[in-house]
Amino acid sequence: MMRTVVLFLASMAGAGAATVAADSTRGERLFTSLSCVECHSVNGVGGNIGPDLGRRIDRNFTAASLASTMWNHAPTMWAAMREREIRMGDMDEQGAADLFAYFYSARFFDKPGDAGRGKRLFTDRACALCHGLTESIKPGINPVSQWNALADPIALTEAMWNHSPNMFTEFELKKIPWPGLSGQDLSDLLVYLRNLPSTRGKAGMFETAAGSSGEAIFQSKGCVRCHHSGSSLAPQIKGRTLTEIAAEMWDHAPRMNVQPAHFDPGEMRELLSYLWARQFFEDSGDAGRGKRVFATKHCEACHSDSSTGAPRLTGGAFSGITMVSALWHHGPRMLEQMKSKGLPWPRFDRREMSDLIAYLNSPGRGK
Repeated sequence: MMRTVVLFLASMAGAGAATVAADSTRGERLFTSLSCVECHSVNGVGGNIGPDLGRRIDRNFTAASLASTMWNHAPTMWAAMREREIRMGDMDEQGAADLFAYFYSARFFDKPGDAGRGKRLFTDRACALCHGLTESIKPGINPVSQWNALADPIALTEAMWNHSPNMFTEFELKKIPWPGLSGQDLSDLLVYLRNLPSTRGKAGMFETAAGSSGEAIFQSKGCVRCHHSGSSLAPQIKGRTLTEIAAEMWDHAPRMNVQPAHFDPGEMRELLSYLWARQFFEDSGDAGRGKRVFATKHCEACHSDSSTGAPRLTGGAFSGITMVSALWHHGPRMLEQMKSKGLPWPRFDRREMSDLIAYLNSPGRGK
C-alpha cells in the first residue's frame, strides 16, 4: 500500500540546522530500488528472509536505534547482496532521509498497540456515546469510517484539539469527567479504529511543513502565555511520537485557563513541524560517553589517522540520517580496512549510537 508522506528532517544537528524535505513515497521507491524489499517486508509486503520492518515489537525505537540496527546488520547485508549478485545502489543523505520518512509512514516508530484494549477504551472513555463506527449516531458527527484524520497523525492531533471545546460542553451536560488518554491509550485506540473493516484500507499519510511560520502561530494561538516560546517548549517533546504528543495535548486542554484556540487547516501542521519534526529525528546522547565509544569501537584507528584516507568527522553535522548515509557510501571500504587492521566491525546499541552522534557534534571537537 502506498503511503504518501512529506517529512521535514534535520540534515544537521543543532539549533541552527537546515531542514530538508523527505518524502516517504521516494523512500518506498528507494526501499525497492536498493533491493531491501527482496529480504525485508513492510507490513507484509516484501521478502521474508529478514524481519518485517513495519511490525517492530521494540518500544522507544528512535532514529538512532534505526541507524544502529542498520549499522550492525551491514556486513551480513553486504554478504547477502554479493551472494545474490545484487548491485549496491546509491543512498545519499536525501535518500536516507526519505527512507526514514517511509519507516515513519509505516508507523515504525510508534509503540505497539492492542486492538482489544482499544475497543474497550472506545467505550470506557465515552467515545461511543457520540461517535458511531459506520453510521452517525448524533446529527453532524461523522462516523469513524469517515475520519480521514485516522491516516494522518498531525491531522488527528489537530482534529482532537479542535474537538475539545465541543467535548467540554457535551461532558458537562452528561456530567461525565474528562476522559484522559495516555500515549499508550491512544495507540491502542488507533490500532482498533484503523483496523475496522471500514477503515483498514485507508492509506497512511504524513506530511509536515517547513515550520517557517511555526513561531508566529505559537504566539497567535496564545501558547506563549504559559510556554514563553516555541524554542523553550521544543526540547520537552524531544523524542516523543506524534501519538504521544496528541494524547498529551488532549489531556492538557481541560487544564487551560482559557478555551483552547482553534487551528485552521494547515496551522497545526506548521506548528508541529516547527516544534517537533527535527526534534524527533535528533536523539539525546551524552558526548562524554560518546568519546569513550569512539575509542572503544576503534573509530580513531582510521578517523584519527590521515594516512587511511578516512575523514576526520568534524563539523557538528551528524544525525541518525547522516550515519546511515555514511554507512551506505563508505561502509564496504571501511569493512575491508578494518579487516586489514585485524579490527572487528563496530556494533552499537541505541544508546551508544546516540552518544557517538552527540560526541561528533560536540562544540570544538577536532579543533
